[in-house]
Formats: sequence, structure tokens, C-alpha cells
Amino acid sequence: MRWVLRFSLIAAGAALVASSAEALDLTVVSWGGAYTASQQKAYHDPYMALNPDIDIVNDDSANEGLAKLRAQVEANNITRDLVDMVASDAVAACDEGRVEEIDPDTWLAPAPDGTPASEDFLPGTLTPGGSNCFVPQVVYSTTFGYRTDAFEHEQPSTIADVFDLQKFPGRRSLERRPINNLEWALLADGVAAEDVYPTLGTPEGVDRALAKLDIIKDQVVWWSKGAETPQRLADGEVVIGSTYNGRLFSLIAEKKQPVAMLWDWQILDLGGWVVPKGGTNIQAVKRFLYFATDTRRLADQAKFISYGPARSSSGPLVGLHAELGIDMKPHMPTNPENTTNNFSFDYVWWADHKAEMEEIFNAWLAN
Repeated sequence: MRWVLRFSLIAAGAALVASSAEALDLTVVSWGGAYTASQQKAYHDPYMALNPDIDIVNDDSANEGLAKLRAQVEANNITRDLVDMVASDAVAACDEGRVEEIDPDTWLAPAPDGTPASEDFLPGTLTPGGSNCFVPQVVYSTTFGYRTDAFEHEQPSTIADVFDLQKFPGRRSLERRPINNLEWALLADGVAAEDVYPTLGTPEGVDRALAKLDIIKDQVVWWSKGAETPQRLADGEVVIGSTYNGRLFSLIAEKKQPVAMLWDWQILDLGGWVVPKGGTNIQAVKRFLYFATDTRRLADQAKFISYGPARSSSGPLVGLHAELGIDMKPHMPTNPENTTNNFSFDYVWWADHKAEMEEIFNAWLAN
């Protein structure tokens, strides 16, 4: 009997060692701040609770996602298992063959009613620009927030107000890249939404956008991370600034700052996953993606951040904020009241023109 007990204890100890030896770190690249926190609460923590042999490690360098992805794939040194990207960068990565192709109906969970993933994700979101390497999570927008105590008589209400220093004086915070800024400049200058990209496709159109930006250039503080504008607004360093709508929601609803949203011509975009080609943990990544992008998980993320879930079946499940207890639907960029004027980002146009526009924009910045 003692021999049997001793053998059982040894076997149990061996199994524990084997389990520890098989434990796996998954490095997940995302954007940091409120967004990574929403991912952690909605699906990283629940997944690790169900899979104690998996440890999800956050890497908040998604703003360098495409550049780092290219470098690692070219060097055949993949250290990141899953990368959160905007759709235009995902299209470029897919076109270059640097990320895995995805079969949505085998990689991703069906809806609760059995609808396959390929039919449940919002139309076009799984295949932006015809690519098949992208798993969307959220619909978000880049838009403006403004300090409500900065203007005595009237509050900003249109994109044109961002460029009106006489009526709304004070410093602005804009992202240090051409994307969104060129579109807003043309919209503020009276170009119809459907004509923005055809206009930007001409040298005269680019000059027109930069001339509009010239109006506020000496009042702009440039940002490269989404947390910078909320902090500048909170500190009073700027009176108007662009950033992701989820960052502004956190500033307004959670931190109770005197800031309001300017939804006019918010630019809608997609955030989602790509899987670097050549990674060593593909099967583990597939299991995680199946869980993290199911109907319940995408709806759960909306409990923590005001980004719309990318699955049709998730939308009706969006309810109250997990901590504040407020209804999250009115804070979503896809809420009809927030989409009177909204602009749909053209992933393909930017995938084709990004390098050229960045060169022109950086030369304008340096001038």
C-alpha cells in the first residue's frame, strides 16, 4: 500500500512538472491604455482562467506594428504571436505575404444560432480590400474631443471649427501622420465626402489639404500615441484634439474631465488581429482567436470601452458598462445619433498610397 501511494505521489509530481514544462507564453501586441485593458478584462483573463497552461503577455507597441512585423518576418525571427492592426496596415501586410491567411469558418466560432463566422462578421470587415488575413474585433473611430470650459459663448460642432482659430482659439493636438488629417482638411474645406479620395489622388488635392492644415500648423502639438491627446486635454495644454473615441470616452465618462466629443466627420475604422507568418505557436494562436472573437467576448469588450463589436450577433448583447453602470450603446461610434456625418476610411487607398503620402507629409512638417 505504501508503495502504491509513493508511486501515485511521484506520478502526480511528474505530471505537474510536465504541465509546467508545457506552459506557453503568447505575446499579443496591442495599443496599450484603455484598449489593452478592455482586451485583458474581456478575453485575456477569461481565456487564461480556462487555460492555465497559457500566459498572455501584452506588448503595447502596435503603433509600430507593421514596421516591426516586416523586420521580424524578413529576419525569420518571430517573437510576437498575434498583432493588433488597423485594417489598412493589415491589407498591406497581407499583400506582402507577411501574415497568415485565415479561413474564418474554421478559425473562428459561429454565432450562437449557428450562423458561420463568414456571415456573422459585419459585411466587408473580414476581407478589407479583398485581403483574407484579418480578423476584425472592433469598429472604432478617430475623432475630436474639446474642453467645454475653453470657449465662452459657443462650443465647436463641426469639423470646420477645428480649423477656425479666430472663433475657437487655442492649441490643437493632431496625430503626426497624414492619415485622417488630410481627409479632415478637405472635408473642412468643403470637399464632399465621396470626392475626398479622388481629390487626394491628385497633386493639387494634396496641396489643398496641406494648405488647409497650414492654417493651424503653428498651433498644433503632434501626437504618436493615443494617450497623449487625452492627457493634453486634461492638463489644458490643448483645447481641441484628435484621438480614438474610446480614449475620449474614458476621459469623459471615467475620469470626469470637462471634455465633450465632436462626432462630426468621425473617421470609422477597424481594429483586429493578424498572425505573423512563420510563428511557432500557430495552433495555440488559433485556439485563442476562436475564443477571443466569439459573439460573447466581443460583446463583453464593449462593457469596458466604447468600440462597436465587429460581429452582428454581438451588437444586441451590448449593455451596461461593467463599472460605471451606464448604457454603452449611445457611446458607440456606430450609434445612429453619432453618425449624422461620418467618414469611412478607405483601406485600399491608404495601402496603395501610404508611403508616398507619408513622404509628402513629413516634408511639409519639416518645412
